[in-house]
Amino acid sequence: MASKKQGNGARQSNSDTRGAGRLAQQAAEGTLLYETKNPLPGETRARAIELLNHRLADCIDLQSQTKQAHWNVKGPHFIGLHELFDQIYEATEEYVDLIAERVVQLGGIAEGTVRVCAERSTLTEYPLVLSSGEEHVAALSDVLAQFSGKAREAIEELEDIGDPDSMDILTDVSRGVDKWLWFVEAHEQTRPASTESARSQR
Repeated sequence: MASKKQGNGARQSNSDTRGAGRLAQQAAEGTLLYETKNPLPGETRARAIELLNHRLADCIDLQSQTKQAHWNVKGPHFIGLHELFDQIYEATEEYVDLIAERVVQLGGIAEGTVRVCAERSTLTEYPLVLSSGEEHVAALSDVLAQFSGKAREAIEELEDIGDPDSMDILTDVSRGVDKWLWFVEAHEQTRPASTESARSQR
């Protein structure tokens, strides 16, 4: 019998009696939890899992975009950028593991398939036609900055719900991403911008 795709990557046949689609939805919302002796309240864990799974989707997307830049960069600075982008890819792989494993520690399901991440990622889609180092530097610095901002938003919400350990993980991740953002955008920075006009408007 034909199966039909559910919204969170699950496939449910017309005769499905186990409610696989509903389970997938509950997992996405962080309300499908394994029993654990973790002392955080269930409601806190559920919200933290939901936040972390969304940042996991962003992080996996960031990882794939970095590899896209690594493969396709061209121009006079090819070797330096090619190697830099690969270093960022490897570091981002570690960030992905940190976030996913925290989800599981809290009793959740780490949702990191390509299809789920494509649906959930909040990052700008990476242009496939870029070639020059300047173009890749601009595009990759944009998504690094976007990810860092989203991580900080999640950190603030995790503080509100009382999960300092998940906060620490995302803080480590955002700190690392900020370092890579510095490495990338240094290739396009030439002189500092004046802040006098901003000060005069205060």
